[in-house]
Amino acid sequence: MEENKAIKGGEFIIRETNCKAIFTPEDYNEEQRMIARTCLDFIRQEIDPILDRIDGMEAGLMPSLIEKAGELGVLGMSVPEEYGGMGADFPTSILATEYLGRGHSFSVAYGAHTGIGTLPILYYGTEAQKQK
Repeated sequence: MEENKAIKGGEFIIRETNCKAIFTPEDYNEEQRMIARTCLDFIRQEIDPILDRIDGMEAGLMPSLIEKAGELGVLGMSVPEEYGGMGADFPTSILATEYLGRGHSFSVAYGAHTGIGTLPILYYGTEAQKQK
């Protein structure tokens, strides 16, 4: 059996790929669609109505929005369940990021929190646990 290696960059143009190995939006399940809907609702209800306040960099506003996103669980999408996260797979995390990416500058704060802030802590924390 041939190992299924990830396609890198523009390799899809020159590499033979089994069509069943390609993930498409139609492959999302109902739970994933509900997560996407939750993210979209959050953007429409919490971010879009106050864009002028966000653009004005109102003190304390962005931290409060990040906290609200955390209450929904979207900040812990990629965090394993044993650490209090959702333990979502990669396609689910990407779907949430896609929908939260519609949130103008909120999406920058979300990306910084979940990517730059959380993932290195998770990685190095779990690596330290493996060393023990």
